[in-house]
Amino acid sequence: MPIKQKITPCLWFEGNAEGAMEFYFSIFENGKILEKSYWGKGGMGPEGSLLTARFEIAGQEYLALNGGPEFKFNEAISLIIDCGSQAEIDELTEKLTANGGEIGPCGWVKDKFGLSWQIVPSVLGQMMQDKDQTKVDRLLGALLQMHKLDISKLEAAFRGE
Repeated sequence: MPIKQKITPCLWFEGNAEGAMEFYFSIFENGKILEKSYWGKGGMGPEGSLLTARFEIAGQEYLALNGGPEFKFNEAISLIIDCGSQAEIDELTEKLTANGGEIGPCGWVKDKFGLSWQIVPSVLGQMMQDKDQTKVDRLLGALLQMHKLDISKLEAAFRGE
């Protein structure tokens, strides 16, 4: 029996959890629904409508909750996507901001459901850990000027070019 993930993020949607999961499955490979539960009589949602769905994208489990309008996503929490290439950054930025999403500063985007994502290159973490603070400061200076992150410009700033 596979080990269940110890901590699972719960994503609160305003009645559109199924649409959100379909959207994420269209962007990330190997997405799947693992379990579903439904509202019964006297619940906060229509009887028989989706209450929760445990789903997986990119090997990470989430719980989608059709909770209603009481709570909204905000930037205080975001999902970080580790990208190995500029092409992947470009593609994910385009797909996640489609149909009402928005691009924010420093590689952050918000999808059409209001969920915040950070689309970052794999090399960023390595450069941020460099012992030469001058290189890191140049890197941060460049990063803070960007919206969608550009690997070649970040690497050039890190090198001092």
